[in-house]
Amino acid sequence: MSSRFVSKPRANALAMSSATSIFELRVPPSSINAIFKKPSSQRRFAMSLVELLVAIGIIGVLVSLLLPAVQAAREATRRIQCQNNLKQIGLAIQNYESAYRTMPPGCLQWRPFRGDPKLKNFAWSALILPNMEETNLHRLIDFNYAFDHPANQNAGRTSIPTYQCPSVPFRITQRGRTDYGGLYGQRITVQSETDNGVLIYNRPIRYREVRDGLTNTMIVSEDTGGSDGEWINGNNVFEQSGGINDPNAWIGDNEIRSKHPSGAMALFCCGRTQFLSNSTDRNALAAMITRDLGDTFDSE
Repeated sequence: MSSRFVSKPRANALAMSSATSIFELRVPPSSINAIFKKPSSQRRFAMSLVELLVAIGIIGVLVSLLLPAVQAAREATRRIQCQNNLKQIGLAIQNYESAYRTMPPGCLQWRPFRGDPKLKNFAWSALILPNMEETNLHRLIDFNYAFDHPANQNAGRTSIPTYQCPSVPFRITQRGRTDYGGLYGQRITVQSETDNGVLIYNRPIRYREVRDGLTNTMIVSEDTGGSDGEWINGNNVFEQSGGINDPNAWIGDNEIRSKHPSGAMALFCCGRTQFLSNSTDRNALAAMITRDLGDTFDSE
């Protein structure tokens, strides 16, 4: 009996030993390592502090290089939109001239400082509203009363996108803002009779009176930040006293100013627009503004 049968614990040990021997014979060690090795996707990589600082530095340099280019591209887009605004204004003035055979007066019933409040003081930019698809707003204005009469309060606070340069920050407190003013004249080269421009008080100018040429004579320009920057207010016409974006010009005066970095946009009587550099010669600028003094300038 003892020779035929083996105890159960011993039989189990023998079986395990045989299985291990067979496994070692049939499965190479390299395959065993491959079975229990973690997939590469589950490996964890870490960056040292120096590597992290180098990566942050590279990103900072790239941002500093790209940010000015992005800002310049955005400003170029805003300048194109500003130019389109002036083209729309120019087209409206031409349509007004076709209807009335005159350009609009710069101000209708001009009111001087501390003048009679019954004087209406309506701006050219209010008179051309029907010619720029703002007929409903034009009907809302009661021209029997002054521009600042309570009857015209709702109309006067209405925002008109065409009258707003996109480079100018939005100001909630300012009603009916306009960033474009009419050229009453210039006092750069003359000190008397400065109503030598096109949009003057109480009198409309005809094309034939612009003897310096419609192509050579400005009628509207950017005038951002002026104290009278409302499209309904007739005081948004002005006489130019200095250069483009002149830092020496009094901030309380309406002047050719803009939020563009190197100049300002202007509209000429013929409907063309031009970006005038801050370095524009003052005498040339004066010649662009006057309508019939016979002065000339280099268009370049």
